Formats: sequence, C-alpha cells, structure tokens
Amino acid sequence: MTFEKLQLIAPLLQALKQEGYTTPTPIQQQAIPIVLEQRDLLGCAQTGTGKTAAFALPILQLLLEEGTIAGRKPIRTLVLTPTRELAIQIAESFTAYGHHTGLRNTVVFGGVGQKPQTDALRAGVDVLIATPGRLLDLMDQGYVDLRQLKIFVLDEADRMLDMGFVHDVKRIIAKLPQKRQSLFFSATMPPEIVKLSATILTNPLRVEVTPESTTAETIQQCVYFVDKANKKSLLIHLLRDSAIDNTLVFTRTKHGADRVARDLTKFGVKAEAIHGDKGQNARQRALSNFKEKKIRVLVATDIAARGIDIDKLSHVINYELPNVPESYVHRIGRTGRAGANGKAISFCDAEERAYLQDIQKLIGMRIPLITEHPFPMDPDADFAPVAKKGKGGSPRPPRKKARTRYDKPAGFGKEKPSGFKKTSESTASTSNPPKTRINSQGNKVEVKKKRWYRKGKA
Repeated sequence: MTFEKLQLIAPLLQALKQEGYTTPTPIQQQAIPIVLEQRDLLGCAQTGTGKTAAFALPILQLLLEEGTIAGRKPIRTLVLTPTRELAIQIAESFTAYGHHTGLRNTVVFGGVGQKPQTDALRAGVDVLIATPGRLLDLMDQGYVDLRQLKIFVLDEADRMLDMGFVHDVKRIIAKLPQKRQSLFFSATMPPEIVKLSATILTNPLRVEVTPESTTAETIQQCVYFVDKANKKSLLIHLLRDSAIDNTLVFTRTKHGADRVARDLTKFGVKAEAIHGDKGQNARQRALSNFKEKKIRVLVATDIAARGIDIDKLSHVINYELPNVPESYVHRIGRTGRAGANGKAISFCDAEERAYLQDIQKLIGMRIPLITEHPFPMDPDADFAPVAKKGKGGSPRPPRKKARTRYDKPAGFGKEKPSGFKKTSESTASTSNPPKTRINSQGNKVEVKKKRWYRKGKA
C-alpha cells in the first residue's frame, strides 16, 4: 500500500515525500478513504499510530476540492484537542502537509496572551486547531465564527473526559452547524465515550487499528524491583549507558518531577521538568529543548503522556508506576512510534506492586523482570497486598480493627463472646445521676449497663 493508492492529490504527495513518509500506517489506510467520502468516522487509535495524518491529509484535500473562497477565509475545519502541546503538534502537521496547498491554519490555546491568536483569526484561516477553554472564550468575544464550518474533529476524546472538558465540548458542539462532517478519535472506548460519540456522529464508520489498551510490539518492556530509596541511584546508573540518547522519565506527582530533575542536574545530567504547575511558556520551552536535544532527560507527569510527538525517542522510564493502568500504555507509547523500536523501563518498589499487577492484567502480558542490577530490592521487603478496588477504581481503605470492649444495654446479648466475661455496673455517680426507665409494673427502675471484658482484665 502506498499513499498514491489512497487517491491523494499531487500537492499532498509532494509534501509527504519531503517529510519522508513512504508507507501509510494501518489507521491511515482505513481512515483516509472514509474521510474523502465525506462520511462520519469513529476512530479508536492510540497515540503513535499516525492518527493526525489520517485526518489532516484528507481534510486538506477536501478543502482544496471545495475551492477557495473570495475575501476573508472562513473557518471551514475545527480540530478540538485537550492540551496545548497536542494542539501545537497538530498545527505543525497541518502546516507540513499543506505546504503546497495555500491553505492556512492557526492554533489557539489558553495560558498566553490572545492578541497574536485574534490577529490570525481576523486575517482568516481555513483550519482552526483549539483547546476548549480558549475557544469558548474567543467565541464569546466574537472572534470565532463557525457558521460556515464543514468538518469537525474531536481528538483524544477520552482525555477530554479525564480532564473534565466534557461540558465545554458539549457547549461548543451546540454552536456548530447541524450539517457537517464529524470525525471522532479516542485511544479507548469506555461507555461514556461511546455515549458522547453518539451525540456527535451520524451513521459513522468505525476504524479500530489496535485492540483496546495494548502496547505496541515495537516497544521492549522491562521492570526493575528496587527500593524507593534507591530509585535515584538506579536511574543515574542506567543513564551512564550512552545508548540512552534521550529519555522521557515519568513520575506520579509534580513535586516528584521537580525533585528528579534537580537530582539529575546535580549529577551532571541535563534535565528539565514539565507538569501542570509549570507555566505554558515554561512547558513549551522545556519540550523544545528536549526535541532539539539541548537536554538529555525530560521529567514529566501524565500531562505529557499523550499528544506529544518526539522523533526517535529511544527510551521511556517509569520512575514511579502510574496508579491508573491505562496511563502506562499512553506513557510508553511515546517511544516505538511510526514503526521505530523503543524501550520502556519501569521501576517498582514494594508499595507499587499492586500497580504493576493491574498493568500486567490490562496489557495481557507479564513484563520481563531484570534482576541483575546494583540496587536489588531488599529480599525481606514487605510487599503490600493488592488492595481491592472500591467505587471509582480507588483502593478501599483498610477496615478498622474490631473493638475489644462491647457496651450493651441491659437485656441485649444473651450469648457471651468467647474469651470474655460479663459484669454489671450502675451508671450512677455524684456528677451523673442514674438513668431510669419505667418497667412493666409502672415502677421507676435504674438502667444498668452490661459490659464485656477480656478475662483477667476486668
């Protein structure tokens, strides 16, 4: 299969050749003809499968075939995506693929001044790539007019749901023309996503290129059992290997990402951290430095697990295992992209054993264990038992220990618990008058408590 056989036009084929694309990926082979037929599409595809080109290439072709519109260019395509990083990446792809088409695109996102974005919108664009919050803001201000929209793309729908954007997405959809072509992409298809897709799509064709929640075969996975206190030393030990040219290191917390980046810098390894508390400019600067190989290690939380395309990323290291097993799939999906080989290394301490078991159950395989390393886990380490999950997937809190003393009103408890003896005592005291009740004969009697005590301690 070649791109020529997908009936793409010459300007797009020329751009693909310049980008070094030779063979379409499975999702591109299936999705491009459907989009060119102007059908609605429901795509289930993980990151790293070539999904952006699968919708960008046919959209550019459809816009060209429709012809240019005189005067100010109206927005004819809207791509909605959850994060700034992913929005920038999609915009770069549209620019690269549309280099010979004359079509214009721009990207809008929050966290930065809006004037450059509004200036581009005033000039007119064919394709708008946006994050939900900033798009709604600009729509309310009158800078975005979607009345002539032809194609709507919702990318990373499950991530939208995770980040709490579902209400913003619904507000935006309510303002779109009813007659349009809609493309819906998600890495996973839980019931909530299927329900959302039904409100957007009309008689869609479904494309699913990989089983849900599986890892790419091009990624070599392994796990090290290591005490939490030795993780830093093990990471530095691994980074002494020159074969690890550049690596993305994942932590569960923002504080942990900053700490690991500082520790690596102290040992002479150029590293920066990227997470939600970083400003938009700082995050983009760190990502650019990593892509340009000015730094060797980028330490990130799960905000970077999806939607970031880094060419030829050799390694991903899970310094801390994620507590949500699906995040593991998205993390290691940053390497082994576009058919290239990659390696995913995970550190597992005693407290993370339950996370590892959940991950292995999800991906349907046992991750190979590396036992030969300088910082093996203490053989006497007390592995935490796998906690049963309660509502929402979070571990249930441990049950409280049973009380060793039982206070019961008179008349309750005919049988004596094993190992206990029963005593009766009056509730009367000088500061606390006795409690009374009326018996069946109408007389007032004092209420006594019966208490169970362990034998020998009464």
